[in-house]
Amino acid sequence: MNLDLDLQVATEAPDVPTESDCARWAAAALEGRKARAMLTIRIVDETEGQALNLQYRGQDHPTNVLSFPFEAPPGLPGMEEVDDLLGDLVICAAVVRREAQEQGKPQAAHWAHLVVHGVLHLLGEDHLIDLDAERMEGLETVILGRLGFPPPYAETP
Repeated sequence: MNLDLDLQVATEAPDVPTESDCARWAAAALEGRKARAMLTIRIVDETEGQALNLQYRGQDHPTNVLSFPFEAPPGLPGMEEVDDLLGDLVICAAVVRREAQEQGKPQAAHWAHLVVHGVLHLLGEDHLIDLDAERMEGLETVILGRLGFPPPYAETP
């Protein structure tokens, strides 16, 4: 897998994953689905996360991950060169930390889950209807298992 990752850290949070971790998690989600990909992951604070969630989803609170698939403008020359552009993920560090604590999960496992979840969205997977949610959750569970993480939807004791 040839992955060109642009990691942007726009938060003072001390516990964000490294570029190499994000690349490993994203590559695992892409394995067998794309041979080459370009992706931006932007890690933000709650203020930016809330503003983006309000602007793009109409929800006035920060969320864990937002995905923005790349859509080329019509008639763009050299489309074969942009075919590898997946898009952008925006992940809110404070929400990830809070959710990991609430769910009794290691932060690294939750970060990996959200990167995998976001990349699958960029590839066209969704969870709006039950059948699609089951498929996507199954993919996430398999991918995270290969990375050595427990099933992301398992109940914690």
